[in-house]
Amino acid sequence: MSHRMPFTPSPEVAAALAEGKPIVALESTIISHGLPRPQNLEVAREVEDIVRDHGAVPATIAVIDGVVHIGLTDDQLKAIANRDDIAKASSRDLAIISASKKSAATTVAATAHLAALAGIRVFATGGLGGVHRDANETFDESADLTALSQLDITVVCAGVKSILDVAATLERLETLAIGVVGYKTTAFPGFYLTDSGFTIEHRVESATEIAQIIHSREALKTNKSALVVANPVKHEMDRKRHDAILKSGLAGARKAGIVGKAVTPFLLEHFHTASEGESLSVNIEIIKSNSALAADIAVAKQQH
Repeated sequence: MSHRMPFTPSPEVAAALAEGKPIVALESTIISHGLPRPQNLEVAREVEDIVRDHGAVPATIAVIDGVVHIGLTDDQLKAIANRDDIAKASSRDLAIISASKKSAATTVAATAHLAALAGIRVFATGGLGGVHRDANETFDESADLTALSQLDITVVCAGVKSILDVAATLERLETLAIGVVGYKTTAFPGFYLTDSGFTIEHRVESATEIAQIIHSREALKTNKSALVVANPVKHEMDRKRHDAILKSGLAGARKAGIVGKAVTPFLLEHFHTASEGESLSVNIEIIKSNSALAADIAVAKQQH
């Protein structure tokens, strides 16, 4: 390998890349900013083990002291989970953080970009970012969408975060030619909820079917943008409770003058506190279930 590679693979990922083994990219924002300590490290390790148990190699992605890591050793996982100087990097921040030798966990946009750069084509996350509720005034739309419009990658997620404008997000996915399939469902999931109230057109029943779609995308050259696999959580939050917490969270954010990318972490923290941890356990179930499905897809894609 040339030492001019823009990233450093972990020994496990380097071997998998060399041998053409199935690999699943995993984001690190959930570890550094999404889950409380010490649970974040436990979950990160568990998720990696789930990917291995399903026959693929996990590649958790992060920037540590300016170096882009594709796949983390256990010590590096600990650093992302426990250090207080871990920023949150989207794709536009990567070069800046890397050049200034800082450390950052990667968002969906940044993780997808770096995974594609390393030739990894399957990625598991929790919920996608999207269009925010007052976007017609604020223009607040997640960079996840524009990143996915430019990358050949399959993203397994539990739909988009239910705190967003789901209808507008689905419209943007269509405009950006990002494919969407529902795993065993035609209801578009809303992260904590199995059904956001919106229907999607295409339903798939198995990882093999998704692998066939990935190969067709390559053959038909529609793979310049991502494929989103929407995998609803098994045990959703109580809907009345969810809607009440969302309402109070949005009001709280407005009152505190919280805007832009600070809104999502604020609302997720509000959900965690107000639901007495229920949203947190749903969040953990989501990432585990998506990682398992992503590994199955990566394996099926290899066999197909």
